[in-house]
Amino acid sequence: MASFLFTVIVVLCSVSWFIVVNTEGIRRSSNDNETKQLRFDKKKGEFRILQVADMHYADGKKTPCEDVLPNQLAHCTDLNTSAFINQDAAASMNAAFAPAISSKIPWAAVLGNHDQESSLSRESVMSHIVGMRHTLSQVNPSGVDVIDGFGNYNLEVHGVEGSSFMNKSILNLYFLDSGDYSTVPSIPGYGWIKPSQQYWFQQTSKKLQKMSKAPGLAYFHIPLPEYAYFDSSNFTGVRQEGISSASVNSGFFTTLVEAGDVKAVFTGHDHLNDFCGKLTGIHLCYAGGFGYHAYGKAGWSRRARMVVVSLEKDSHDAWGAVKSIKTWKRLDDENLTAVDGQVLWSQHSSGNRRKNPIVHGLND
Repeated sequence: MASFLFTVIVVLCSVSWFIVVNTEGIRRSSNDNETKQLRFDKKKGEFRILQVADMHYADGKKTPCEDVLPNQLAHCTDLNTSAFINQDAAASMNAAFAPAISSKIPWAAVLGNHDQESSLSRESVMSHIVGMRHTLSQVNPSGVDVIDGFGNYNLEVHGVEGSSFMNKSILNLYFLDSGDYSTVPSIPGYGWIKPSQQYWFQQTSKKLQKMSKAPGLAYFHIPLPEYAYFDSSNFTGVRQEGISSASVNSGFFTTLVEAGDVKAVFTGHDHLNDFCGKLTGIHLCYAGGFGYHAYGKAGWSRRARMVVVSLEKDSHDAWGAVKSIKTWKRLDDENLTAVDGQVLWSQHSSGNRRKNPIVHGLND
């Protein structure tokens, strides 16, 4: 039986959410969707992202948890995974996507490496996702004839309604299919982001940067080989297992650096890693394992990663462009404890960072 492995990313303003799901093998019902424009919250000047990595949702209360403390085992099931996301999404949930769907939250999805292991192909999974309610997912970008994978697309986040940026994207979100496993017999291991995907990213980034020098964030499942460049001296968080990237380097990190707009990359895949490290101007971040039907570490809380993008105010006290991008993690404990706050990018800084700085809004 295939479990449903997700990397769920929830992007929210104070009154709306946007969810991106790294989904594996889930069957879904189709529904008509409305076109929604993502934009920053008018009251706080913020746009929020919750990344939920590796949910591994299976069949509810029948499915036992993995890697929990002995006193948790008797009563821990997939429903613990449901309860955790329910607390963050503030909506009842009886399946993996219920917080988004039942709350009418716009959401989108990216694929993980196990999605094709159920009765649906990777293309079928993305096609089915696109038909679900409130989703902004795309099977692949419109107008692109040849591109590897399924679920490569970008979404624009516009400025505050009524501001001079209301019709302009001031935050760009890129989603890519990092594949499953190598299809080249001489290359073992996991898949990678292919040249056709990198070309699409380059062209999209160029087009968007001509309109606005907006920062970007990238989301996909399998980490890049460059994640292995870090140790405890130069990241925030923990590294408790090896970096399960592709065994070859496709050069996508170099492509990101050359493009210049992406300030941080977010992945899942390695459940016991939750660190963020900065390399050549880009933060490479894990979310940490979320689901209870996935491998973890007994006594180490399941977790989700928050990202908050904040706007600056101009001389007329009106919301302007992006000022900063901050992150922390939420633990699945009785207090939903926030840990490891850090600034990923600031418009007016030289890019220096302090380890575990005090981040305003950490307990929001």
